[in-house]
Amino acid sequence: MTTISALVTVYHGTDEHDLVRALDSLAAQTRPADELVIVADGPVSEGVRRVVERQEARVIWLPENVGAGPASQAGLATIDSDYTARLDSDDAAKPTRFARQLEYLEAHPEVGALGTAVEEFAETPGDTGKVRALPEDPHAYAKMNSPVNNPSVMLRTRAVKEVGGYRDVHFMEDYDLYARLISGGWQVRNLPEALTDFQVTDAQFSRRTGREMLAAEAQMQRNLVTYGLVSRPRAAFNLAARTAYRALPTGLLRRVYAALFHREG
Repeated sequence: MTTISALVTVYHGTDEHDLVRALDSLAAQTRPADELVIVADGPVSEGVRRVVERQEARVIWLPENVGAGPASQAGLATIDSDYTARLDSDDAAKPTRFARQLEYLEAHPEVGALGTAVEEFAETPGDTGKVRALPEDPHAYAKMNSPVNNPSVMLRTRAVKEVGGYRDVHFMEDYDLYARLISGGWQVRNLPEALTDFQVTDAQFSRRTGREMLAAEAQMQRNLVTYGLVSRPRAAFNLAARTAYRALPTGLLRRVYAALFHREG
């Protein structure tokens, strides 16, 4: 029988109420995951700890915060299921998400990662009606941006482990993984349906503009060259364009973001 593991990471910044919403959405799937794996990336609040301990899950408690990439890899290393479904602790999966992704992946064995469009929300799912959709075939897009809305992804576990799993690429661990899948001969695809609720906050836009993010951008472009996805001149162009985008004032950054990624729900 085909099996699915749901993988969620939590850390000191996780809000317990957001986490409950995320976990409730996993329990409400029309095709539920066969197991839930939760990785606590270092110390968490007492509220989050209580929520985690109530779950029927395999929980990995990391003694210190190691970052999203290594924490995700710690969970992935314990998974033997055919597929690994990701969800961030402040997002939610719509009830038919896993069923739709499983149907597609079973019919397309060449696909190593399958995302969906996401419906953005500020406080409560459905409160904005804005949908972020990426190309259904995002291989050309991957030369410039991460080709998948990461909280929406279902991974073919064998494919991800074949290319080395998650690596410690600060802020870019997901993009790095998808780039290596493409470089390794796997297909990456996106469903056009908005099957994931994705929370967007002002803090996320602030994180897009710090010095650490700029260093991460440079590292990711070097990786894309190493993986054979772009040339050095294209990497230099990407870095300049992405740095200019991140340098925009927050209000303008939001408007440009909406123009680039939003479609009507």
